[in-house]
Amino acid sequence: MASPEEQLASMMSNMLEKTGRTLEQWLSLLAKTDLQKHGQIVKFLKSEHDVGHGYANLIASKALETKQPVDLVAEQYSGAKATLKPMYDEIVAFARSLGDDVEIAPKKASVSLRRKKQFALITAATKTRIDLGLALKGDPAKGRLETYNAMCSHRVRLETSSDFDHEVKAWIEESYGRAG
Repeated sequence: MASPEEQLASMMSNMLEKTGRTLEQWLSLLAKTDLQKHGQIVKFLKSEHDVGHGYANLIASKALETKQPVDLVAEQYSGAKATLKPMYDEIVAFARSLGDDVEIAPKKASVSLRRKKQFALITAATKTRIDLGLALKGDPAKGRLETYNAMCSHRVRLETSSDFDHEVKAWIEESYGRAG
């Protein structure tokens, strides 16, 4: 009986003959789809291309292995919002200067700044504005410091680098201190 490694090697060498395409050709084809999950890829290969289950499973595994992780920050600050990236970088650099325990956690539409808990949230809200959420529960909303949401009690709207001033940095520092 062949070992798993030998079975894999056999399938790889027989792929063109058994499926009509090389692995590279399958990967190229799949790169043009928006399929993200193993099961979706297997189903697509079996139903649309008549690939047997074993080969569909192998191709799906290889396709997901080679997918590059999405750079969520790059996506948030691309296109019309690209001009906001320097301000985002400035905010992150300042947050990191507060301590080596600052965690930068990108999500699809925002970036959380965390310590033991989230203390700030950076969102490219429009093509001309970053909304900086701050965890300052109990502080009154006044001036540029607005009421926001449950995760970040307050928000500051930043449209230019000059908006990211000493006052905003002091609020970030306060929020950071409370998150420890």
